[in-house]
Amino acid sequence: MNLRIVIHYLGILVLVIGATMLVPLGWSLYYGETTARCAFMGAIAVSAIVGGGAFVLTRRSGQEVFRKEALAIVGLGWLVTASIGALPYLFAGTFTSPADAYFEAMSGFTTTGSTVLTDIEGSDRSILFWRSLTHWLGGMGIIVLFIAVLPFLGAGGKHLFRTEAPGPVPEGLRPRIRDTAALLWKIYIAMTVVETVALMVCGISLFEALCHTFGTLATGGFSTHSESIHYFDSVAVELIIIVFMILAGTSFSLHFRVWRGDWRAYRRDPECRAYLGVLAVATLVVTVTLWRSDLYEGLGTALRYGLFQVVSIATTTGYCTADFNQWPTLAKLILVMLMFVGASAGSTGGGFKVIRWLTLVKSARLQLERVFRPRTVRRVRIGSAILDNELLAANITFLGIGLGLFVLASFVMAGLGLDLVTAVTSVAATLNNIGPGLEGVGAVENYALIAWPGKLLLSLCMVMGRLELYSILVLFVPAFWRSQ
Repeated sequence: MNLRIVIHYLGILVLVIGATMLVPLGWSLYYGETTARCAFMGAIAVSAIVGGGAFVLTRRSGQEVFRKEALAIVGLGWLVTASIGALPYLFAGTFTSPADAYFEAMSGFTTTGSTVLTDIEGSDRSILFWRSLTHWLGGMGIIVLFIAVLPFLGAGGKHLFRTEAPGPVPEGLRPRIRDTAALLWKIYIAMTVVETVALMVCGISLFEALCHTFGTLATGGFSTHSESIHYFDSVAVELIIIVFMILAGTSFSLHFRVWRGDWRAYRRDPECRAYLGVLAVATLVVTVTLWRSDLYEGLGTALRYGLFQVVSIATTTGYCTADFNQWPTLAKLILVMLMFVGASAGSTGGGFKVIRWLTLVKSARLQLERVFRPRTVRRVRIGSAILDNELLAANITFLGIGLGLFVLASFVMAGLGLDLVTAVTSVAATLNNIGPGLEGVGAVENYALIAWPGKLLLSLCMVMGRLELYSILVLFVPAFWRSQ
C-alpha cells in the first residue's frame, strides 16, 4: 500500500469537490444570501488549503494506482468527500451538530435522500441547491467524474472505475476507461438537460427544475419542499419524474446501446426485463391494495399514487407523493421488499441490484432440479452469459454479507431506543440508499430524532450501500494496510 499515492489523489478529490461549490456560491450571489455566500467561500477556502496541501506534499509520490490503492482512494474518498461537503451546512448554521451536517452530506453524495433538515422551506436556496447538487455528483459517481476529467490516471483509472461502479459486472463502453467515464457523464448530462426542460414546460422554475432533476436522475430524493413531489400536485410532473426515475434505474450501458441505434437493447437484456417486470407486478398489487382499502377515490387515483411510490422506492429515489406510512400493511411490506431489490447494475440506483436476485433465483431453481435429477449438468445462464461456480458463490456471499450487516445495524439502532419498525426500516432505507423508511423515519418524517451515534452508523450504512459494501469493509481489515 502506497499511502502517499492515496493521499495525493485524495487531495485532488478535495480540490474537485471544493470547485463544485462555486455553483451554489453563484446561486447565493443571485439570491443575495450573505450567510450562505460566506459559508461557501469558507468551505472553498478550506478545500483549497487541505486539498492543495495534500497534493503538494505528495506530488513526488508517483501516479501508479494498483488495486489496493484504488480501494483505499474510493473508500476513503467518499468518507472525506462527505466531510468536505458538510462544511457549507456548518458554516451557514444550517446545522450546529457536526454529526447532522455529516449525515446530510453523506446522504446527498450517496444519493440516499434521508434528511435531518427540519425546516426545508426556511433554508437558504443556495444551501438547498448544494444538497441537490451533491446528489447529482454522487449519482454517476464522484470517482467516475474524477476519472473523466483527469488525463493522467492511465491504468489506475480502470481500478478506480471498477471499484466505484455500481453492480457486480462493471462494463466498459469504450476501450479506454477514461472514454467510458466521459461517455457516461455525457449521457447523464444529456438526460439532465431533457428532464429540466420538461419540468420547466410544466411551469416549474429553473431552480426547482434543476434540484428535482438532480434528485431524479441520481435516484436521490432531496426536494426543495417538505412535501416532496406532492407539493406540485401535478400529474404531468409526476409522470415526467416517473419516466426519468425508471431510466435512472436502468443500466447506462443499455442507454448507450440505444443511443447508438440498438433499440432492442432494453428488451434483450434479462436484467432489464426482470427490473421492469418487478415494477409492473409491484405496481399492480399496490394499486389494487390501495383501491380496495378505500384510501383513494377510484382506481385511477390509486394507480397514480401506487405507481409513483413503487417506482420511487424500487429505483431507490425516495421521492414521495403520499404518506405511505398510512397505507395497508401489504402495500408497506411490498415497498420494504423493493428496498432490498433495488435497481439495475450500472444504474444510479441503489439496493442489492436486480441482477443479483435474478442470479439467486436461477441458481436456486437449478439446485432444486438437481434434487430429483442429480446428474443434471446444466449451468446457470443470464442471457447469453454462463455463470461459473465462483461467480455464483460471490453472489451468495454478497447477499449474505449485506443481509448480515442489515441485521447487525438494526440491533444497534434498536439498542439506541428506537421502536422495531423505525429501527429496521431506518437501516433498510440507508443501506439501500432509499431515503424514507416507516414510522419515525417515514415519508412525512425525517431522521432528526435519531441520536448522533445512530446518525453516524446510518451514514456508514449509506456509503457501504453506495460502494457495494467491500470498498468500505476492507478499510477495517488490518491486512489491507500492510505493505505486502
